[in-house]
Amino acid sequence: MPQKRFTPEQIVAKLREAEVQQSKGQTIGEIYRQMGITEQTYYRWRKEYGGLRVDQAKRFKQMEKENARLRKLVADLSMDNAILKEAAKGNF
Repeated sequence: MPQKRFTPEQIVAKLREAEVQQSKGQTIGEIYRQMGITEQTYYRWRKEYGGLRVDQAKRFKQMEKENARLRKLVADLSMDNAILKEAAKGNF
């Protein structure tokens, strides 16, 4: 089965629709099958995006990407710093 990628906006819309369907009496199993996702995906989305509006979800994903980029940058700089300290210490 090919893996689909959903945007944060699509995920929030699907979760809102799931809430509406659940209030109409459908079970969670029926809802995630209709959405074309697995149970695990549904609960992961609900944990991550539950209660967010579309603009908040989009900003959340942007901040996660920026955070990952900054972590990588700090790791690279820390490694460079350690290498320079080792080289400056010498073999005395």
